[in-house]
Amino acid sequence: MPNAKNEMKTITVFTILPFLLFSLVATGQTYKLTEFVETNLPEVSSPNWYNLNHSKHEFEVKNVNGSPQIFRAKDTPKYELSIKGGTLIGTDNGEWGGELIYRPNNTPEKVTKIKEGNINSIFHFNNKIYFIEGLAHGVISEGALFELEFSNKKFKYRKVLEFEDAPEAVAFDKDIILIAAHSNFYIIQDLKKELVLKDTFWNSLYPNSIAVLDDKNVYLGIRGGIVKLDLVTRTLKFFKYNQ
Repeated sequence: MPNAKNEMKTITVFTILPFLLFSLVATGQTYKLTEFVETNLPEVSSPNWYNLNHSKHEFEVKNVNGSPQIFRAKDTPKYELSIKGGTLIGTDNGEWGGELIYRPNNTPEKVTKIKEGNINSIFHFNNKIYFIEGLAHGVISEGALFELEFSNKKFKYRKVLEFEDAPEAVAFDKDIILIAAHSNFYIIQDLKKELVLKDTFWNSLYPNSIAVLDDKNVYLGIRGGIVKLDLVTRTLKFFKYNQ
């Protein structure tokens, strides 16, 4: 006859285990700065760059209490923004396109399509709603910043800025928007665009996140490692994952 106490232990283990596994996945793997080694900036299309381009490691950076925290990047990032009465949802399927839609809270099945395009960011800024679209595919690399207005249950948008390089990651510092594009880096202030870095080595290494520590120090998460930007000297350093 089975021991009731052992049965209870078995049930408890199998009940808790899925929640533990889910917690680990949801939290995401974290990394220490010591796991990354400063490396010379690889030239685009060089063997070192090629190895980074084919790396299986994608890193996301965040500012946590004034220090850069490094995580494994999400495989399928979500672009959502809660607004009055519902949620804006953006999708980016690369060469297969994407769209910006609105899903009302009270009737979620009645989705409103706002715009076609590769949407990779939706955000509030200075009490307004903005979204960014961009596409880097083949010889194409471009994008734009749009302002979105919502009144009387209707949407309208206007193009604010165009980019000659596809935006891929966005962050904010006071009244400044920072954008890491496919190979460039921009600062936007008063809706005016400034090109800070052009034709960098991270071309096709897909920056996915920006961690702003202060007015000078900024980190990017990319494929194969992380990048440290100095916005004062407008220089950068690359730290490769020491696997």
